[in-house]
Order: sequence, then C-alpha cells, then structure tokens
Amino acid sequence: MIAYLMSWLSIRTDKRAVTALEYGLIAALIAVVIITAVTTLGTKLSSTFTSVSASL
Repeated sequence: MIAYLMSWLSIRTDKRAVTALEYGLIAALIAVVIITAVTTLGTKLSSTFTSVSASL
C-alpha cells in the first residue's frame, strides 16, 4: 500500500505529462489554423483561376 501511495505521489509531481499535453494542444491548434488558411486560399485561388479562364 505504501509503495502504491509513493508511486501515485511521484506521478502527481511529474510535470512531463502536462508539458506533453500542452505541446499537443499547441500543435493541434497550429494544424487547425494551417488547414483553415490553406482551404480558404485554395477556394479563393480556384475562383480566381475560373474568372481568368472565363475572361480568356
């Protein structure tokens, strides 16, 4: 029982998991921003090419 309690306390004081979670959230946020930007840019670029093609 004491060994379990000691291991539980060492897990609670270990900050590596929290740091990894924060890095994961930051990476996910950056990925969402990049996907949104690329999608928006692709849509605008497609409409621009369509407009240029129609005018030619």
